[in-house]
Amino acid sequence: MPLRMLRAFLIAGLAAVAVTVVLVVRASSSADDRHAPETGPVAEAPPASAKVKKRPSDGRPAASRDPASDGAGHRRDRRYARIHWRRSVAVGLPEAGSLVRGVRLPAEGGHFFTWDPIEKRQPNRDWRRWGTDDLVRTTLRVIRGYARAHPGAPRVGIGDLSRPHGGDFGPRFGGIGHETHQNGLDVDVYYPLRSEAERAPLSVAEVDLPLAQDLVDRFVAAGAVRVYVGPNTGLTGPPEVVQAIPNHDNHLHVRIAG
Repeated sequence: MPLRMLRAFLIAGLAAVAVTVVLVVRASSSADDRHAPETGPVAEAPPASAKVKKRPSDGRPAASRDPASDGAGHRRDRRYARIHWRRSVAVGLPEAGSLVRGVRLPAEGGHFFTWDPIEKRQPNRDWRRWGTDDLVRTTLRVIRGYARAHPGAPRVGIGDLSRPHGGDFGPRFGGIGHETHQNGLDVDVYYPLRSEAERAPLSVAEVDLPLAQDLVDRFVAAGAVRVYVGPNTGLTGPPEVVQAIPNHDNHLHVRIAG
């Protein structure tokens, strides 16, 4: 074979090898790209000396608790649990019923906190915070309206709703228990305190009665079929809806239609 022809074959072979290597490298890079984890900006770690602030439960005014608050103790940057909405069914009566596909109220939100009436602390245990989707929506809608009307007021305290599937909520679940709260249509809401502390009132003397009356009025306007208030509070409303009964001097008991 002439030398010139041999040289041409060698050059063509080397070129083919080079093209093959390039294709293999590109394929390998593409595969690595497909399997590489997505990354985003890395959050800056707080300095070692930084202290994590916890929400106190000692009754201090909400506005004094956190310098990052909006002046009423509501953190602007806090992330609250999402609500998993689903269509609920209230079965039977508030005093003899059950709850199907209930919705759990979060432990807290920008305008409310939950209070455990048995352990006397925040938050209320999650199995005590279930209601129908209508009850949870109505309660949150009323509280949002209240917060807009009173931007400097403390967050509203929410107590018991129903158990996850409703049913008996009597003394075996703590304290004097509930005769009702069985089918997801009842919720206890604590009266706002004059001190702005986030807890249940210990006496009527601690209650901010004008703000408490506004809450009663708002639940009535929202369509509550019953609002029980304490006999020593002086809170009023349409007599067919707002009724004073014992053991309600520190909270109002709201019931919506099924």
